[in-house]
Amino acid sequence: MEFNSLFDMLQKFKTEKDCIDYLEFLRWPDGKVVCPHCNSNRKIHHIKTRNIYKCADCKKQFSVRIGTIFEESRIPLIKWFMAIWLISSHKKGISSCQLSKDIKVTQKTAWFMLHRIRTIASKLNNGQELFNTIEIDDTYIGGKEKNRHFNKKTEDTQGRSLKTKAVVFGMVERGGASKTFVVKNLQGKTVNVIVRENVSKKAILITDEYRGYQFQKIGYNQERVNHAEKKYVMDDFHTNTIESVWALLKRSVFGIYHHISKKHLQKYLDEVTSRFNTRREKENYRIDNFLAGSQGIRLTYKGLLE
Repeated sequence: MEFNSLFDMLQKFKTEKDCIDYLEFLRWPDGKVVCPHCNSNRKIHHIKTRNIYKCADCKKQFSVRIGTIFEESRIPLIKWFMAIWLISSHKKGISSCQLSKDIKVTQKTAWFMLHRIRTIASKLNNGQELFNTIEIDDTYIGGKEKNRHFNKKTEDTQGRSLKTKAVVFGMVERGGASKTFVVKNLQGKTVNVIVRENVSKKAILITDEYRGYQFQKIGYNQERVNHAEKKYVMDDFHTNTIESVWALLKRSVFGIYHHISKKHLQKYLDEVTSRFNTRREKENYRIDNFLAGSQGIRLTYKGLLE
C-alpha cells in the first residue's frame, strides 16, 4: 500500500479494522494465520466480531497484536501508525512532549511508545554486514561545561575525557547503511571486535589519524586522513559521510531531545541510524518496515526502567 504523506496514510486507515487488516497482511502475507503461542497453523478459528483468533491445538485466543510491540497496549493502532510515521519521517525525530500533543496521549505514554519503536529500529539495524568503502569515526555526547555555573563544572573534561561524556563509535558504507554503538572506550581491543562483527574483510576502511584505529593489524585495508594536519580529503579518501551521521545525531540531541541519559543513548542511536539508512526510501516503505519488524519484540515499562 502506497502513501506519501501523513494525510494519505490517515485516508487509508480510517478505522481500527483497517489497521488490523493491514498488520495481519504484513504479519501473515500468505494468509495462513500462525498461533503465536504454539506456532501451529493447522486449524485457526477467526472470531470476526472481536477481531481475534482461537487455536484449535492449544485452545488459546490471540490477536495480531500478540507477540509484537503492540501487545497489551490499549492505544489504537492508528495512533501507533502515526507515531511510527512521525519518528521515522522527521529528520531530527520527535519528542515525547510533542508526540503526546499530536496523537492525544499522555507524555508518559508517548515516551514509552517511542522507546518501543526504537526497539524495532535496533532490530532492523542488526545483521547487515558492511562492504566496499567504509568510513569509521567516533564522537562524544554530553559533557558541555561552558554554560554551567563555575562551582558545578567538572575539571579536565576536554578532548577524549569520559568523565561527563559518552563515547559513540560509528561506521558507514558509502552509499549504504550506517551502524553506531555506545562503547566504554576507543581502545583497539574494543573497536576491533565491533569492526570484525560488522565489516567485510574485503572492505576498505577510512579513518582519521587516531592511534587506536589500527585495523590493518587485524587484516583490513585501511587508509588514514590526517585531520591534525588540516587534511580532510585525499583523493577519494575522507570521512565526510560519517560526519553527516554525527551531524544528524547532534541536531536531534540539541534541537529535539536536549538531554539523553547514557542508559538510553543506544536506543536514540538506533533511531537516528534507522532514519539515515532509509533516507532514500519512500515514506510507506518505512512504515511497512517498522510494522513488519515489530514481530518478536516485547518491551515492558518495567523492563525499560530497569
